[in-house]
Amino acid sequence: MSALVALAFLVPLGISLSEQTREEAIADAARRSALVTGALAVSTEPAVIQRAVEASGEDPATRPVVHGLGDDAAGRADEAALARAAADRRSVVTDVPGGVLRLDPVVLGGSVAVVEVFVPDAALDEGATGRWLLLAAVALALVGAAVLVVDRVAARTVDSTRGLVQAALAVGDGDLGIRVEPTGPRELAEAGYAFNRMADRLVAARTDERELVADLSHRLRTPLTVLRLDADGLDSDDTSVGSFTEAELDRRRAIRRIRQAIVTLEGEIDVLINTTRKAVAHEAGPAMCDVSEVVRDRMVFWSALAGDQNRPHRVSGAQLRIPAPVPRAELAAALDAVIGNVFRYTPQGTAFEVAVSRRDGYVAIRIDDAGPGIANPDRALARGASDQGSTGLGLDIAKRVALQANGSVSIDRARLGGASVVMLLADPDAVPRQVNRFGLVGRMARDAREPKAEGRRWPRRRPSDG
Repeated sequence: MSALVALAFLVPLGISLSEQTREEAIADAARRSALVTGALAVSTEPAVIQRAVEASGEDPATRPVVHGLGDDAAGRADEAALARAAADRRSVVTDVPGGVLRLDPVVLGGSVAVVEVFVPDAALDEGATGRWLLLAAVALALVGAAVLVVDRVAARTVDSTRGLVQAALAVGDGDLGIRVEPTGPRELAEAGYAFNRMADRLVAARTDERELVADLSHRLRTPLTVLRLDADGLDSDDTSVGSFTEAELDRRRAIRRIRQAIVTLEGEIDVLINTTRKAVAHEAGPAMCDVSEVVRDRMVFWSALAGDQNRPHRVSGAQLRIPAPVPRAELAAALDAVIGNVFRYTPQGTAFEVAVSRRDGYVAIRIDDAGPGIANPDRALARGASDQGSTGLGLDIAKRVALQANGSVSIDRARLGGASVVMLLADPDAVPRQVNRFGLVGRMARDAREPKAEGRRWPRRRPSDG
């Protein structure tokens, strides 16, 4: 196909160049004829005309021949052609064996002379072989270039198609992180963009699905907490000490089954939430949430439960938007874990407080209670350890979420008299401050004058901090 295109382009060009060469040869013949016609206009003397003829060219075969001066000039033109040129009194170009004749009439008084100039085929085709060879070389070069271009285009097309196929197979195998570089022809590039959009939508759909599973699991945890608290308020399920009637044994065994079922269900929900959250965090990347909005939302539930147990409670600092670099559901799970500990390990009627504040590049979430406090804060923060007979995962959940946000968890003595659990989360909107050495010295001196409290603590709070 490329060769045919090159030939279709070069053949007319070669013919045009041949015609141009023919015209140039005939024009040279007209120039040589003009030397003779000019001499005839001056004089018809044979000697003058002979000098003009000899001056027109070195080759005797192509020198002009003058007809109509009374002598029989030996030329190649026939009588009809000479008569036509003399009668029309205009130049005539006619083909003869071996070349072309140019006949130019010259009016001499009452007669007409005709100057004949012969142009051989060799002059008409001069340089034609070289030009055709050059055109053939150009045609070969064009064909080679076309083959190279087509090969590169085909290679890009094959590579793009192969990449699209491999990416489609990877998505089919479950790898939704694969993307293609849209290359190749426009249609394949558009297919690449469409594939990437499809993969993005699949990731978003699966993330939404897992978020929904985790959210539903989290919602199950809320009524489960109520069931656990109600189960804790039931009679003892111990059947090893004392004598009981058959009905009492059945009742205590039923209470034990209820409590065991609640513990099992809590564990399954925790596993489900953690599994889906890890998958969502891996696929969706870093997430943000509004701490104040999460606190207000979770306190809707805990406030209702506090009302049932006559627990005074207070929420402060959760009016304005305060961003934090953690997923919303993760923070909600941490809040439920810490507040749930208040309900689990303090008597009914015990007051508690939840406060949110921003300071020193951190967002602080403080949960205070008026209970007996925590005797060993370090042990309470250790995973799997508890002094209350539980799994010890409540504070560990809060600590994991805080570490995810480049923060920490500390336990102190609350102003209400009980435990104060403080979650520190890195403030994404905080602007690094330049340290003033005079201010630093003054702060160090002020901190040195403040009394130290036992246990792990956050910088000392004042009533104005909220």
